[in-house]
Amino acid sequence: MTQLNEIVLVTGMTGAGRGTAAKALEKLGYYVIDNLPPVLLESTLDTMEQAPDIDLLAVVVDARSRSFFDALEGALVRLRQRGVPTRVLYLEAADEVLVRRQEAARRPHPLSLEGRLMDGFTKERELLRGVRAGADLVVDTTSLNVHQLGQRLRAAFGEPGSRGLRASVMSFGFKYGIPIDADMVADMRFLPNPYWDPELRPMSGLDAPVRDYVRSQPRAEEFLDQYEDLISLLTDGFLHEDKHFLTLAIGCTGGRHRSVAMSEAFAERLRAHGVSTLVVHRDLGRE
Repeated sequence: MTQLNEIVLVTGMTGAGRGTAAKALEKLGYYVIDNLPPVLLESTLDTMEQAPDIDLLAVVVDARSRSFFDALEGALVRLRQRGVPTRVLYLEAADEVLVRRQEAARRPHPLSLEGRLMDGFTKERELLRGVRAGADLVVDTTSLNVHQLGQRLRAAFGEPGSRGLRASVMSFGFKYGIPIDADMVADMRFLPNPYWDPELRPMSGLDAPVRDYVRSQPRAEEFLDQYEDLISLLTDGFLHEDKHFLTLAIGCTGGRHRSVAMSEAFAERLRAHGVSTLVVHRDLGRE
């Protein structure tokens, strides 16, 4: 009998990208099972432990299980009591995006008995509320394409069994909304805006002139120092609570200049501390 190195439970909203996540995990070496009723998780684990060539397991569990879904939280507790490293990946997206994706796929919502998609999504959010609250990693796919979602998951699960902290630093524009999957949010609108410089306006925070302009502001370095101290303080607490994924959202007005430059700068500091860090520029290119 072999001991699995890790189980990833993939759940979340219909249309949020569970299928894409399953494919990404499969490419990372996970044996993937789709739409497994939660009551079968423990017996499935027993079976997988008999297979000498399977050490990573990913299970997609969602509202298609209907009444069986109520057993998920209890099954999670029992898996962890058995000492199996188990992480929950929850995929989320804005309602209007979920509706559009489901309509494009021409499929009804599994919980929509009368055919109204929005009714199904409302029931699903209520059903998943407890699971989302306890998830190890929440990913908002509203503005992500399949390639960007795959990138996020490779950064999070590309080193199976790692117990260190992994971070995603996301730049965004407040005009497009605050990311709903962020653990912490920082506002860069206190810094002078390069947008008002005609030479810098066409550029982004990835270009050296904008980056140097933003980083040259005394308050920029002060922010980086203080935020770095805060993250250092929180890191031990996250790991003590067995939370290994941290999403930091750094915003400015449009998500093009200040937030991009500061996200890159902060990611450099995290990596210097040995934290595996992915940078995502959510709104770059929207203006």
